[in-house]
Amino acid sequence: MTPEHAPPPPSPGRSWRIRAPRPLPPLPHPLGARPRPPRSLRAPLRRPRSLGARFRLPHAPRTRLRLPHSLRARLTTGLVVLLALGSVTVGLVTVFALRSFLVSRLDQQIAASGGRFAVSLEHEDRPDTDNQGDTRGQADGTLGARLLGGRVEQAAVVRGASDVRVPLTAEDARALAALPPDARPRTLRLARLGAYRVAAWRGDDGDVLLTGLPLRPVEETLHRLAAVETAVFAVVLTAAGVTAAAWTRFSLRPLERLAATADEVTRLPLAAGQVAMPPPLPGTRPDSEAGRLTGAFNRMLGHVGDALDRRHVVEERLRTFAADAGHELRTPVATVRARAELVLRSHGDTLPDEVRHALERIDAESRRMSLLVDELLLLARLDAGRSLRRDDVDLTRVVLDTVADATARHPGHHWELDLPEDPVHVTGDDDRLHQVLTNLLANAGRHTPAGTRVAVALTLDADADADADADAGTEAGDDGVRLTVTDDGPGIPAELLPGVFHRFTRGDSSRSRTTGSTGSTGLGLAIVDAVTRAHDGRATVTSRPGHTRFTLRLPARHNGVEALVPAHAGTTTSCPQDEVTAVRPRPTAPDDRARAD
Repeated sequence: MTPEHAPPPPSPGRSWRIRAPRPLPPLPHPLGARPRPPRSLRAPLRRPRSLGARFRLPHAPRTRLRLPHSLRARLTTGLVVLLALGSVTVGLVTVFALRSFLVSRLDQQIAASGGRFAVSLEHEDRPDTDNQGDTRGQADGTLGARLLGGRVEQAAVVRGASDVRVPLTAEDARALAALPPDARPRTLRLARLGAYRVAAWRGDDGDVLLTGLPLRPVEETLHRLAAVETAVFAVVLTAAGVTAAAWTRFSLRPLERLAATADEVTRLPLAAGQVAMPPPLPGTRPDSEAGRLTGAFNRMLGHVGDALDRRHVVEERLRTFAADAGHELRTPVATVRARAELVLRSHGDTLPDEVRHALERIDAESRRMSLLVDELLLLARLDAGRSLRRDDVDLTRVVLDTVADATARHPGHHWELDLPEDPVHVTGDDDRLHQVLTNLLANAGRHTPAGTRVAVALTLDADADADADADAGTEAGDDGVRLTVTDDGPGIPAELLPGVFHRFTRGDSSRSRTTGSTGSTGLGLAIVDAVTRAHDGRATVTSRPGHTRFTLRLPARHNGVEALVPAHAGTTTSCPQDEVTAVRPRPTAPDDRARAD
C-alpha cells in the first residue's frame, strides 16, 4: 500500500482492521465472443433438408410394355420388329454413306476449280477488265469471296454465266473470316445462302481467297432417298407382316388342333361311366417340334382312353357282381331269417340260453344282410339307368313320417321341424324319397351322441332366398324344393368329407356309434346321392365341429310337372304329439322353433 493511500492513524480507543481485497468478477465474455445460452435452451442441431425432401413430387406411373398373349401374335410381332430394325439400319447406313460420297465429290470439285472464281475477284489499284469475275467452268451457286485484313472485301455467287454480289451478315462475315487458309473444305451455314462447303487459300496480295459449293443438291438427294426408302420399307414391312401372320398361322395349325382337342377333353365327364375320347390328331412330320408334340399328345390320349375303358369294364363287372350277388343272396338270406324266426317262435321258451342267443344273433345278422342286399340291388338298378316312378308325392307327409320314426328310434335326441304352411308336392318316387330321408335321419341319429339337436327344414327356394345360409356348398336362388337335415354333433372328419357320398364310406371314432347300434353298411349316403340324382336333383354336405348340414335340392319342374303347393291345403300332421312336441308352420324365428324331446 502506497503512503498516499495509507489509512489515517486510529483514534484513541480504536483500531483499524484491513480486509483482503475481493477478487473482481470475470468479464461477461471475451472481446468479440458471444455469450453461450444455457444447455436447456440450446436447440438440437438439425441437418438442413434438401428441396426434394421438403417438396415430394408424385411418382410418375410406370408404363410397362405389354406383349401380345398368343404365340402367333408374338412371333409375327417379333419378325416385323426385327425387319423394321434391319430396315432402319440399312436406311441410316445408306443415307450416311451417300452423304459422305456426295460431300467428297463436292470437295473434289472445289479442289479442281482451283479457286479461279475467287482469284478473279482480286482488284488492282486501277480496275480494268481483268478485275471482272471469271465464271467460266464454275458450277451454278459457286461462292467466291476475298478477305483482306480479316474483313470480307468482296463476295459473289455464280448465277448462270455471270456473278451476283452477295451482302453478308456480320455472322456470315465472322464465320468466313474464321476459316483457316489451308485449302481444306469445311461446312458453313450462311444466313443468306444456306449450307456450303468452303475452302480458303492465301492470295498473291496478302489476302485470303475463299471458294465454296452449295450443299443444297446433296441435301435434296438425301431427302429424296430417305422418302423413297421410307415408302419402300413401309410396303415391305406391311407385306412381311401379312405374310408372316399367314405363315405363322399355317405353321401353328397343329398346335391349334391340339389345343382344341385338349379343350374338348376337359369338357368330357371323366369321373365315371364310359368316355368316348376324341380321335387322334392328324400326323405331321415327326422331325419337327409340332410333330413330336402331336405324337406325344396322341399317345397320351390313347393311354388315357385305355385307362378309362379298363375302369369302365371294372365298374361294369363290379355292378354286375353286386347285382348278381344281391339276387343270389336274397333267397338264402330270407330262408335263414325265416328259419331262425320260426325256431324262436316255436321253441323259444324251451331252448337253452346259449342257443336262443345264437338264434337271435342269426336273426339280427340276417336282417342286416337283407338290408345290405336290398341296398346293393337298388344301387345296381340306379347305375343301370332304370327310371323311378313319377308320382305326385306329398313331401311334407314324408318328412313328418320319417321324423316320427326317427324320434321313436332315437328318443335321446332333440328333433326339430321347420315346415312351410302349405304341404309341398313334388314329382317322384314316394318310396325312394322316404328312404332318402330315412337314411339321412338314421345317419344323424346313429353318428351323434344323445342330446344332439337335429333340425329338419323343408322350404321352397322362393322362401329360402330370404334366409339362405352362407355355408359352403349351398346356394340360394335355384328353382325347386330344398330339404335340409342339420345337427350340432361332432361333425364329419375333414378327410372323409370329400367322399362322404361314396359307397362303403364309414365314419371313424369322431362320429362314434352309440351303444347297441347295429352299425352302418356304408351305403346309406350313397343311396341318398344316387336317388337324388335320379330325381334330377343334387345332394350336398357341409360340416364342421358343432354343425353338420345335409342339403337336398329337388327341381321344381320334372318332366313338365311343377312342384305343387295347393292353396286350399292346411298343415298336415301324421306323427303323434307325444313323439314330436310341436310342428310350427313357416315362417318361424330360429330361436322360437319347437324341439321334440
